[in-house]
Amino acid sequence: MKITRGNFFELENYQRAPEEFLEVLTSGTGPVRIERIISEGHVSPPDFFYDQDESEFVAVLQGEAAIEFQSKTLKFFKGDWLIIPPHEKHRVIYTSSDPKCIWLTVFFN
Repeated sequence: MKITRGNFFELENYQRAPEEFLEVLTSGTGPVRIERIISEGHVSPPDFFYDQDESEFVAVLQGEAAIEFQSKTLKFFKGDWLIIPPHEKHRVIYTSSDPKCIWLTVFFN
């Protein structure tokens, strides 16, 4: 395995687009995938809820966000994190634009 290095706040490859910027930092042969996501006012489509087979660790490294669950809405600020269990339906209803919202997500079983 080679040594890989990066910076969560580096925006050299980032360009605002209709969709969030998603960068898979690593995904091995096992059940773990680590991603960096940059949102700039991006939200989930209306009436769309994620319903994932795996658990998801989510951390906001910069900016702000809000995630709606079927029973509640949670606001996130820099440094906040949570773990979403499998099949916990959720959607992103707010992400800050200034500063951009930078997420760290880890998917696991």
